[in-house]
Amino acid sequence: MNLTFPIRPKAEDSFGITLAPLSIEEIYIKADNPANGAVVVMSGMVRNQTDGKAVIALEYQAYEPMALHIFYQIAADVRRCWTDVNRVAIYHRVGRLKIGEISVVVAVGCPHRSEAFAACQYIIDTLKHNAPIWKKEHWQDGSSSWVSIGACEQEC
Repeated sequence: MNLTFPIRPKAEDSFGITLAPLSIEEIYIKADNPANGAVVVMSGMVRNQTDGKAVIALEYQAYEPMALHIFYQIAADVRRCWTDVNRVAIYHRVGRLKIGEISVVVAVGCPHRSEAFAACQYIIDTLKHNAPIWKKEHWQDGSSSWVSIGACEQEC
């Protein structure tokens, strides 16, 4: 099945869903630009607990074509709200991740830090609500549970 979507990413932006470990340095470089006064990077990682319950690993799955479409839409929204943004990079990892491993990296390059911070926060908040990415929490007691992300609109 070949899905096509009307939104296409800007050439200077970068997106990905991968099984490979994410590199903060590599994604920073994708957001860097000589016109930037700031590059804000947010990385999310697997923590050792959820609501006081010991976690040993997370497992991520994504519907990749739709998730990438959501990433493109988020970047288009960022450019509409913060017109000075030079570059957007959004990467999410899938598969089983151990405690401390990076699951998501978002980077925004912009002439001014306040817009870069605001755009970066908008991206991660919107991604968590809208992207078809699911995680399974594996707990120390041997149990596990899938967590679905509910759709919701974020305002910039």
